[in-house]
Amino acid sequence: MTSRFEPVIIGFLCNWCSYTGADLAGVARLQYPPNLRPIRVMCSGMVHPDLVMKAFSAGADGVIILGCHPGACHYVEGNTKAVARADVISMVLGDIGVDPRRFELQWISSAEASVFAQVVTSFTRRIKRLGPYKRKI
Repeated sequence: MTSRFEPVIIGFLCNWCSYTGADLAGVARLQYPPNLRPIRVMCSGMVHPDLVMKAFSAGADGVIILGCHPGACHYVEGNTKAVARADVISMVLGDIGVDPRRFELQWISSAEASVFAQVVTSFTRRIKRLGPYKRKI
């Protein structure tokens, strides 16, 4: 019997844009892999690097943060903060032996249901190619 790897992906979705885009994708019945475990956050800039590390230490194979497009943040500079944190997260992941390709930050507006589906599909395919994450943290 062959087992097919199905990754667990934790997604931190901004309440105002990407979560609404995900909801629209569902309403529109767009197809995308069911591997994403969405967590609604008020702003992508509020996702502390510790949350990403906890997701990996709890067994996630990949983590993605989805937020408002630059200039469209409901908290004005939240996505600027998210970019700075994502840079730190990628660097730390590499330092502790986690392939930084297992982490991503993307912008999705509330009207971009098809973009949401495409981003989730693309990220899931990447994680499948990388294989299961072997916990090191």
